Amino acid sequence: MSTVTETGHPERDPVRYERNGPVAVVELHRPHRLNAVTDEVSRELVGALRRAVAEGARAVVLTGAGRAFCSGHDLKEPAPAEDPLAARERLERLQDVTRTIKRSPVPVIAAVHGWAVGAGCEWALACDLVVAAEYTRFMFPEAGVGLTVTNGVSQLLAAVLGPQRAKYLLMTGSGFTAEEARGWGLVNEVVPDGEHRRYALELAGRLLDKPPLALALAKETLDRGLGAGLEETLAMEVDLSMRVVGTGTGSDPRAGTDAGSEARAGTDATEAGPGAGSGTAEDSDAGSVSGAGGPHRAPAVPRPGRRQP
Repeated sequence: MSTVTETGHPERDPVRYERNGPVAVVELHRPHRLNAVTDEVSRELVGALRRAVAEGARAVVLTGAGRAFCSGHDLKEPAPAEDPLAARERLERLQDVTRTIKRSPVPVIAAVHGWAVGAGCEWALACDLVVAAEYTRFMFPEAGVGLTVTNGVSQLLAAVLGPQRAKYLLMTGSGFTAEEARGWGLVNEVVPDGEHRRYALELAGRLLDKPPLALALAKETLDRGLGAGLEETLAMEVDLSMRVVGTGTGSDPRAGTDAGSEARAGTDATEAGPGAGSGTAEDSDAGSVSGAGGPHRAPAVPRPGRRQP
């Protein structure tokens, strides 16, 4: 695989860009934080997705380094000191990830493993196709910390699951497995643990046999039908998110869209995980997150041979 990165210091890049022939591989690369989201990550991810199209890639695989796809917003990062305008601009940059995926003329395939929490879960489900390792856990912990979902989930989740199940997942913050996600139509393929990236690349290879214009039109046709009004939904989500900025219940934008804390438990830091809210575990940076019921430790990253709650 030929590897090209945006800077001369790939080890410091929060998002890495590689080419595997006509397929671009975009990798969230903060493994020490279970690829927790920061404003820089949002910016770099949008840049990498746009770069793939500009360079003529025929498909994109979006994945995460280390033991998780993405554990949500990074609670270890200092809360930004920002006025309402700056907060809105930051939220729009977060929304730009879904905008870019949906506007891309090439298929974007999520290769997910470990934890996909909060914004990480939103980004995965915004992709055109999703390949998940069998021990992946998904979760929307936002409501437990006084926040609301972003990246079009308020529309996309209900369109696939129906309003009742979508409300249940968002209101309770309950985690769900890769097999459950496949049964509900949120995931296309569940593959052996550790094989998610290889299977996603194979799926991308199958798409290369199709005429690029036909693929682009298939994507646009379905997205227009299912996502009519998506731009309005993205704008509405920013408006709703602004209502909790500075209220004290959701003033730290990272405090909830993250199962990361649990997803990174045992280390010290970030968002919430399955079942309770955060999601990880044994890095040296995870910690606890305070939800509706107070602080809690996060469970370990899902792995073979370990029964998940």
